[in-house]
Amino acid sequence: MTPKIMLRRGAACGVALLVLAALLSWSLPAAARGPVASFAPLVERVTPAVVNIRTVRTIQEGPFGFGMGGRQHPGLPKGMPDLHEFFRRFFGGPQGPGVPPRKFKRRALGSGVIVDPEGYVLTNNHVVAGADEIVVVLKGGDELKAKVVGRDKKTDLALLKVQADDDLPYLEFGDSDQLRVGDWVLAVGNPFGLENTVTAGIVSAKGRVIGAGPYDDFIQTDASINPGNSGGPLIDLDGKVVGINTAIVAQGQGIGFAIPINLARQVMVQLKEHGKVVRGWLGVYIQPVTRELARKFDLDKAKGALVADVVAGGPAEKAGIKRGDVIVEFDGHEVKDSHSLPRLVAGTQVGKEVEVKVIRKGRPRTFTVTLGRLKEEQQAGGSLPASEKQRLGMTLQKLTPELAQQLKVPVKEGLVITAVVPGGPADEAGLRRGDVILEVAQQKVSNLDQFKRILSKVKPGEGLLLLVQRGENTHFVVIKIPKS
Repeated sequence: MTPKIMLRRGAACGVALLVLAALLSWSLPAAARGPVASFAPLVERVTPAVVNIRTVRTIQEGPFGFGMGGRQHPGLPKGMPDLHEFFRRFFGGPQGPGVPPRKFKRRALGSGVIVDPEGYVLTNNHVVAGADEIVVVLKGGDELKAKVVGRDKKTDLALLKVQADDDLPYLEFGDSDQLRVGDWVLAVGNPFGLENTVTAGIVSAKGRVIGAGPYDDFIQTDASINPGNSGGPLIDLDGKVVGINTAIVAQGQGIGFAIPINLARQVMVQLKEHGKVVRGWLGVYIQPVTRELARKFDLDKAKGALVADVVAGGPAEKAGIKRGDVIVEFDGHEVKDSHSLPRLVAGTQVGKEVEVKVIRKGRPRTFTVTLGRLKEEQQAGGSLPASEKQRLGMTLQKLTPELAQQLKVPVKEGLVITAVVPGGPADEAGLRRGDVILEVAQQKVSNLDQFKRILSKVKPGEGLLLLVQRGENTHFVVIKIPKS
């Protein structure tokens, strides 16, 4: 027997009013809306400007499936000799006489968003890097060949250009600074090759640092982002782009990251005008301000970026900034922590005079700095990426005269271990907080750039030889690089 549903007149009127309010809410600004009845009208409006990006890369291999780089084929047993190297050494050629290299094409999929009716498409750098062919596929199935206008590895952004007979549908930029944790957002793209997939969620955090690069400032969202979504837009309820979907947490579910559109817009303008990004350079090595350091440097709280060292002849040194200064404001912007300063500096025009406020021995001081230009080999900050810290189980910073005196070590150059993760590779190798690394793989190191370059050449599972100074004594240590 089907139960009867009783509905009072007052209740029916209330339901009608709720439906009417939901329909009217789409004419209101996003911040003023109530619960969302349906995303369908918004989806219909934005998806024509979201594209599928197909790339083709030419891969060249040697015999037995070995790449030209000589790495072992993943299907062969571990420890099997490197046959590629054998052929190269004993037969004089990359693969040996009469064995031509094998070439094949590797195809990949990604997403992008049209941001200009003239055919400019914004996407991720890793979607198009190294591609021989790039094809942009519109919603209706039309395929357009694309060329790269410019790429920026540091922010993982790329700008493409396609030619079309008519103006293309495009999306306007929103303001990512105005996003609030809890705001509704849509992620649009082509996950797993499934075109025009839309997922909904909220902004679950802002300002995330995930170790992707020196300018990490990601929007975190629980709108599903999967392989193939990279380069697609994150949309607000006004139908504007507030982010470019970029990364996911591999070991988690429902956690994705997008580049804020305010940062992407700055990069896009430079790529469009110059084909590359020119960044400002302050010439300092910085580190986070902990509670303990805040007390030592007479700060009322742990904030700002501590100058661990200054580059000789750099803009900061010329202006009078010294090691031990805590930068709390840059060009009128508050420096909340050591992660925010590189982004502020990089986004400032080269040659501009800016005011930099610091705390020196408990007292505020202001310096006028003329920014230099950041070269490709220079780094904006002075710390290992978060991924490397986690992988090695330790954090490092450049040795300064003050630290050398405090640690009572008779050396002037090296890297100080500032923290060791219990149970991590560094801990298992016997390393301690306060140890000074003098050599890595029998090469002297005096800064983090040198350490990172050497580390990048070490394969997972191998041991890395370190020469360590502990007090007045030195000893060798082998730290094993985890396989995953």
